[in-house]
Amino acid sequence: MPLPAMSVDAAAAAQKIVVKNPVVDLDGDEMTRIIWQRIKDQLILPYLDIDIKYYDLGMENRDKTDDRVTLEAAEAIKKYKVGIKCATITPDTARVKEFNLKQKWKSPNGTIRNVLNGTVFREPIFIDNVPRLIPAWKKPIIIARHAFGDQYKSTDFEVDGPGKYEVSFTPAGASEPSMRKTVHDFAGPGVGLGMFNTSESITAFAHACFRMAIDRKMPLYLGTKSTVISTYDAYWDKIFLALYEAEYKSEFESLGIWYEHRLVDDMVAQLIKMEGGLILALGNMLGDIISDLVAQGCGSLALMSSVLVAKGDQPGEFIYESEAAHGTVTRHFRQHQQGKPTSTNPVASIYAWTRGLIHRAQLDHTPELEAFAQNLEAACIAAVKGGTMTKDLAISIHGNKAAPETYVTTDEYIAEVARRLAALQAA
Repeated sequence: MPLPAMSVDAAAAAQKIVVKNPVVDLDGDEMTRIIWQRIKDQLILPYLDIDIKYYDLGMENRDKTDDRVTLEAAEAIKKYKVGIKCATITPDTARVKEFNLKQKWKSPNGTIRNVLNGTVFREPIFIDNVPRLIPAWKKPIIIARHAFGDQYKSTDFEVDGPGKYEVSFTPAGASEPSMRKTVHDFAGPGVGLGMFNTSESITAFAHACFRMAIDRKMPLYLGTKSTVISTYDAYWDKIFLALYEAEYKSEFESLGIWYEHRLVDDMVAQLIKMEGGLILALGNMLGDIISDLVAQGCGSLALMSSVLVAKGDQPGEFIYESEAAHGTVTRHFRQHQQGKPTSTNPVASIYAWTRGLIHRAQLDHTPELEAFAQNLEAACIAAVKGGTMTKDLAISIHGNKAAPETYVTTDEYIAEVARRLAALQAA
């Protein structure tokens, strides 16, 4: 049941927490953009005296600026060390027509990841009364996705007839290739794909994964298909193992945790039977896919936090960009445009703010800011446990025929979170 109301005005009248350094706010698209503003207005700004560096990554502004705004936002995150991002559209052909775009702009997430050269850590948000589709999972499973290169930075093409597909490598300063390999002799039409990664990027990924494992006191697994992709994937295992032995093994052993390389198909099969409490490091595409599997297995895509972690310029310095792991909820936005209320789950978007603020607090040594962010997360969970939830969670609990009285609108859920947050902050 809802707690007795404490108004946002009353909360605003209380002493605001001064946030010492700025955060970068990356606005987004469609229904998540609507929710984003309500989160700031009702849950963030009434409590924080904060310098927000705002960048509009909505589809219209990205097109207007020829996507320069995305690069500018990424550079701002590098400068201020904390970015908090709303969900955005990656346009397909239909979206190009809908928005009358100049071109099919690239994913802003991909652009930011490539600028920061970071690792995406996705972790499900556990709420006791939301059933898990995989009941064996009792503890968090964190998916570490290497957010650089591979299929997301690849070159692909179509061939219309017989021919030879070759790859070659020409060293810098050389006039002739030092290596040339035939990929396939086409007897007819087909498609080809060429992708890459770098030692520097994989090494940074490994450092971030080992550091996260130590911070969370969880074992770390690396999943590859090195038996089939015997050079490309084995390269990852070689880098991880060398770093582990040279820099992390003793600290892991002192914490009672471990690092292990597993074939990814075996790892995923075992994951279904494990209770959780681990970090699984994966390449770009596998990380994208399996993080969604983990989210659904834990109840909902809207119950998944996502943080991009990248190394800063100074030793031991890390940059964080937090975001919701889901999309812009187009179907609900269409309802909103018609003036209809929606029951869109805002939890992951709220956690984008809390996880970014927690990192800001840790960088600035401001425990009162970290406590505020933790109170906001606690208010989100308590609202659901108390029976105030959006339709997706009601369906998880009551089935597809969940009665209207079992769920609330987005605005009603945020209002309930605001009431609970006010009570926690007052206490």
